Amino acid sequence: MPTPLSVLLGCLPGLAAVLTLALCAGGVERPAEARSDRPARTPVAHRAARPHIVPRSVWLGTAGRTQPPPRYDDKVVAVFLHHTDSPSAYNCADAPEIIRRLYAGQTGARNWDDIGYNFIVDRCGTIYEGRAGGADRPVTGAHTQGFNHRTAGIAALGTFTAGVPVPRAMTDAIAALAAWKLGLADIDPRASVRLVSSNSLSRYKAGTPVTLPVLAGHNAGFMTSCPGAALTARLPEIREQAARLQGRITPTTLTPHTGTP
Repeated sequence: MPTPLSVLLGCLPGLAAVLTLALCAGGVERPAEARSDRPARTPVAHRAARPHIVPRSVWLGTAGRTQPPPRYDDKVVAVFLHHTDSPSAYNCADAPEIIRRLYAGQTGARNWDDIGYNFIVDRCGTIYEGRAGGADRPVTGAHTQGFNHRTAGIAALGTFTAGVPVPRAMTDAIAALAAWKLGLADIDPRASVRLVSSNSLSRYKAGTPVTLPVLAGHNAGFMTSCPGAALTARLPEIREQAARLQGRITPTTLTPHTGTP
């Protein structure tokens, strides 16, 4: 007559098989983190925070006129930096009035449909929305003849020829704005981009493909001294700072600032 102990021992192989089957069905034999069929992680885009942008209604007031609807591109892949070639020693509280005068000149004597720049930055680092159509959207500007499509124009309010101090607050704001605007399409501010000239009055005949810096001075695409020698000299620093704000480089890799505080 079998004893209770022998019955139990006889059942052990069957119990072990059942247990093994249960474990295999649950996948315990192969940890999930070691599986080769796990979906790859999607890379995180290099986006920067949106800086504060003063809406155009603040500087335009009631001076606006009827104009055609804004035009749009699919995205912004490059930024052109300008200076407005206006006096630099202004009170920042007067910036809206100065921008309004720029608008009046461009829509009056030049007969443009709107101010050409997408954004204007004053010496205190305040960013103003320029051309109508929405700061968040890829509005086609009128800032760099031949290269207005798929680009944004940022104008530094003032004149920044050789020897003129460029305020740190201004370059910081330009870097933040460029980092955000380019980051919407995950574009590295330090890179180069292929653009096609749309106008033979630019530096290049219409239809010519050109490789330019992603963050370039106006003079890269047009025969001009804009944005001035002093601001042009700060472009490498602005590119690096914009890349840092996008999370592409660490703060310790930035080139030390040696310009105007």
